[in-house]
Amino acid sequence: MGPTFEESIDIIDQEINKRKNKWTLTAVAWLDYEDVSQILRIHIFKKWHLYDPQKPLAPWLNRIITRQILNLLRNIYTNFCRPCLRCAAAEGEDGCRIYSKQCDACPLYANWEKSKKAAHNVKLPVSLESHSQEVFSLSSESLNIERTAQNLHEKMKTVLKAFEWQAYRLLFIEHKSEDETAKILGFKTSEIGRKPGYKHIKNIKKTIIAKATEILNKGDIDMVY
Repeated sequence: MGPTFEESIDIIDQEINKRKNKWTLTAVAWLDYEDVSQILRIHIFKKWHLYDPQKPLAPWLNRIITRQILNLLRNIYTNFCRPCLRCAAAEGEDGCRIYSKQCDACPLYANWEKSKKAAHNVKLPVSLESHSQEVFSLSSESLNIERTAQNLHEKMKTVLKAFEWQAYRLLFIEHKSEDETAKILGFKTSEIGRKPGYKHIKNIKKTIIAKATEILNKGDIDMVY
């Protein structure tokens, strides 16, 4: 029989406190790290039955804490941000391949504007773009980006179809442009004024992003520090 949650509280607090200097979401004035710490303790308590006492406790806590912090980031920001930030058709700051500009001509944007824009503005004193450093500093400063990305690449290879993996490798590992990727994969188009492979690339990217999001949300890859 392994240690209880109560017996391990010192180790738990030690692992939680390691993240304190990484919590830089100052744009959200109503949530400081004391609040985050309590959320993490409750979450660990609920997950305690999943801990295998035959394995070291600290690495397990590390994974639980990391995933929950990422969930908090997602819940605070991305649940209310405009859908364009996760859309394969988005270009630059406010461009769109389909509607030229990110606006309510898009039904997804129009629905966000009606149902979530107000909540987004209440939760954030300024726009998400103005606080990109605060939102993303946790990942860039605390994670080993290269090794974590490699873990994601390996996982994606197992869930993508062969042609999807080819596109993924070209776009997200070799960093080819969409035009270069379409040319290498031999995509063509019959639409006047459209670049070759426009629809193919758009649909493949949409599938890739959906599968990658599912993997990250489920915590199916190890976050490496």
